[in-house]
Amino acid sequence: VQLVESGGGLVQPGGSLRLSCAASEFTFSWYTMSWYRQTPGKERELVASITSAGGSTNYADSMKGRITISRDNAKNTVYLQMNSLKPEDTAVYYCNAQGERPITQYHYWGQGTQVTVSS
Repeated sequence: VQLVESGGGLVQPGGSLRLSCAASEFTFSWYTMSWYRQTPGKERELVASITSAGGSTNYADSMKGRITISRDNAKNTVYLQMNSLKPEDTAVYYCNAQGERPITQYHYWGQGTQVTVSS
């Protein structure tokens, strides 16, 4: 199983980034996909999630209105478009796959991609 994030980097405040997470070796369309983020000394927090068919999305209040999660089941990829980025958005962003019923016991993490918002 692999989840490979990309698209992170250094961006100025107010800028945009699009993160991608390419999945392989599991049935992507059976999983809710999410993005989490973590900064040193803090717990990993949910940023956004999208259900298997893309019918339902959920966003963290801290980023709502500035981000959009989407997925392409044909490409086994989930995206996170982030706009109007702030310095406090600086974190390592992780991709997560959570199996939906009846395979809820399966969940996977990517290795993370660093996002740094700084002038």
